[in-house]
Amino acid sequence: MSTALVIENDPTDDLRRLGEWLTDAGLAVTVLRPHAGDEIPDNLERYAALVVLGGDQSAYPDVAGTPGAPWFPALEGLLRKAVRHRVPTLGVCLGGQLLAAAHGGLVERSTSGPEIGPGLVGKRDAADTDPLFKWVPLLPDVIQWHRDEITELPLNSTLLAASSRFPHQAFRIGDRAWGLQFHIECDAGMMADWTRLGAAELDELGYDAETVVLAVADILPDVEEVWQPFAARFAALALGTLPDADIPVQPFRTLPLLGQ
Repeated sequence: MSTALVIENDPTDDLRRLGEWLTDAGLAVTVLRPHAGDEIPDNLERYAALVVLGGDQSAYPDVAGTPGAPWFPALEGLLRKAVRHRVPTLGVCLGGQLLAAAHGGLVERSTSGPEIGPGLVGKRDAADTDPLFKWVPLLPDVIQWHRDEITELPLNSTLLAASSRFPHQAFRIGDRAWGLQFHIECDAGMMADWTRLGAAELDELGYDAETVVLAVADILPDVEEVWQPFAARFAALALGTLPDADIPVQPFRTLPLLGQ
């Protein structure tokens, strides 16, 4: 059976529902936990896909140059190899930020403040020809929990979704790697854990933890309606069974010569 390599960066952000959706679609998963001592592999030769999950760390180094986690340099190297060798790749929240940073994008602490709880993102025109996003509705429901953001996308990326406060909500690099700023794996239990661990930050923002958890629980059916088929398409891409998996090549346009 074809297998996706999953990198769990934080014990509080596991595969959860996303894992169920991938395995239900026929794609097995192998989870590595570098936070618990697992080593990042040098290559993806044994795997049909790569999934990088979120976490409380920052994708950028601190002022002393220390990476957000000791394994991030190796993980960014693996993300570059995934794109180079066209291995289907999905980065979620921190994972999407690491995908962007690995390819020259810029991730910073957001000046707009944290984004927490249910939200909507808007598809961009480029999503209409994207193998995964073209079937996503115009304004899909998502779950948010982040304080950093991608302020500059890599030069070779395509923006697929945005919001008014955070313009880089989803993007693609090449034709097989996607980054999401939002969470699709989260359930109410995971959100309850996050609100408990982030209680001080929520209090500072004036958020009520119970209200956030209930709001997330309320939209979970809508999130599943959109992102379970998205995950199934990603699995099909990894399995080589996704129809219309190739992105149409846009013709190169030049200005006409004077007088013609």
